[in-house]
Amino acid sequence: MTDKSPLTLYLAAPRGFCAGVDRAIQIVEMALEKWGAPVYVRHEIVHNKFVVDGLRDKGAVFVKELDECPDDRPVIFSAHGVPKSVPNAAQARNMIYVDATCPLVSKVHIEAQRHSDNGLQMIMIGHEGHPETIGTMGQLPEGEVLLVETVDDVATVQVRDPDQIAYVTQTTLSVDDTIDIVNALKARFPNIVGPHKEDICYATTNRQEAVKAIAPQSDALLVVGAPNSSNSKRLVEVASRNGCNYAQLVQRGADIDWRALDGIKTVGITAGASAPDVLITEVVDAFKARYDVTVEQVETAQENVSFKVPRILREPVPAAE
Repeated sequence: MTDKSPLTLYLAAPRGFCAGVDRAIQIVEMALEKWGAPVYVRHEIVHNKFVVDGLRDKGAVFVKELDECPDDRPVIFSAHGVPKSVPNAAQARNMIYVDATCPLVSKVHIEAQRHSDNGLQMIMIGHEGHPETIGTMGQLPEGEVLLVETVDDVATVQVRDPDQIAYVTQTTLSVDDTIDIVNALKARFPNIVGPHKEDICYATTNRQEAVKAIAPQSDALLVVGAPNSSNSKRLVEVASRNGCNYAQLVQRGADIDWRALDGIKTVGITAGASAPDVLITEVVDAFKARYDVTVEQVETAQENVSFKVPRILREPVPAAE
């Protein structure tokens, strides 16, 4: 017999690592294998302290800017993407560099460049100061990409020519919020050019859809993720909007506020795209230690995406002369 209260955990699927994050971590590990430690990484490779600490233990050195890196060691650019000035500076110093930018972010960069080549000024829907936004805006000269964060921003944005503009979006935004901003842009600028295919990545969309499926039946919903992870924070917002009264971001099992969960019968659990499985398991195990848990997986999509690592990592190190 158990004196633990019964609790149903709804485990959202898909959850956790996406293909771009998987690839970025693999890039750092392969670089350490190929060139040995230390390997420098500009910014957190992905937004997760557990992942970053693990790579640091293996010999990765995380820096804010390229000028903190020595010329003679490889440097890796994070999955969020970098302004064009960064690889240009690395080339000027003859550095070995590996770009771990997620291919879906690179797609947005290429799109922005193509529109600019066609004479269009860009509007970017994104969060100011987020590394991905800085990277995308940094693909084009100053003033060529204008940032809007909200529907209200659309009303005040000053463009050169209302008939010569296009928009791109950060890949980790709330799908629902972005639709509202896009609709506002189209209402104000009827000739605005949009992406061929939605910029918000498949993983962000899938994780938000899974949360929408479990939120209405969950007394509480926990998102395993980092406080600086845009896609994780969006999952908390999606849960709150879709009928869950208590939605919180937790980094680890130890962060769970048990008092706030007093008397609950059902909990939804998901994880942002940069949260590893080991942390999701840790959160589930924390519930199992306190409750008589039944786990139900709620799957809304299947993911089988994978991205190749850059060629430089697949080639052998040239033999010394």
